[in-house]
Amino acid sequence: MLWVGGVAGGRVVSRREDIPERATGTRGDPAGTSQDFAELRRTTQNMENTVDHTPLSSLSGRTAVVTGAASGMGAATARLLAAHGARVALLARREDRLKELAAEIERDGGRAIAVAVDVTDQASVDAGAARVHAELGAGDLVVNAAGVMLPNPIDDGRADEWTRMIDTNVTGALRIIRAFTADLVAAAARGAAADLVNISSIGAHALFPGYAVYAATKAALTHLSASLRTEFGPRDVRVTNIEPGLTDTELASHVDNPALGEEGQLGEMFDALGSLSADEIADLVAYVTSRPRHVNLRQIVVLPTRQA
Repeated sequence: MLWVGGVAGGRVVSRREDIPERATGTRGDPAGTSQDFAELRRTTQNMENTVDHTPLSSLSGRTAVVTGAASGMGAATARLLAAHGARVALLARREDRLKELAAEIERDGGRAIAVAVDVTDQASVDAGAARVHAELGAGDLVVNAAGVMLPNPIDDGRADEWTRMIDTNVTGALRIIRAFTADLVAAAARGAAADLVNISSIGAHALFPGYAVYAATKAALTHLSASLRTEFGPRDVRVTNIEPGLTDTELASHVDNPALGEEGQLGEMFDALGSLSADEIADLVAYVTSRPRHVNLRQIVVLPTRQA
């Protein structure tokens, strides 16, 4: 079976055997091109009618668990999933912000609960998962968006920052995965879509001085995502790893080194390259989780156009 990468009238042409053979020419059309094109157009139109484009409405009725939902990508993702009919559990440490977002979602006709959880604390994660199960039921869409970025030169020896980044960006993600793995596997077993989405970073690949430990945590999350596909994929649970480049969130405000933060290197990069918005990352999450359940977009790198 040979696949052809051509396009007819903006429509992708599929298999070679689906394309009619060249018709015999006529006096007005010696090469038979008009008849060929008409038959090809009918064929591709028929093929288009059988394609499931899976609108975002397929998110309706799903139960999503979103960490880092107090701000940035997590909040934007929760808001968008709820807008398309998902029930959303909002997980983060700042309960006041979660309650505000839950109230906003409810006012807009959605369903959301605010669940104060510290992903660096196993007991907190266990209690949060129990509450999600009690109020919303089993989760079939889990988004690990909680993360912290604390760059500093390695010779500063900031072990406090290293521990916080590792506990949040890697171990915290693992705690959430552990808490909802059984839910995802059960959803897939009954024929429903089941998704684990990890928000990593282009820092998993790009090298910047002062970001060694942060980059290491994101590289670990990226590799974890790929490895988990070998365990989850055979059970029909999709795993997607998203690596955003420069994105406008509050992470930059957490940097305590002026030379590296918003007034220094990071600010200069934003000025020169521009940035993505949290809403644009949320849009990607909604897209990948609304595909047909046999389609897994496993790795997405998304950058501002000017970022190399």
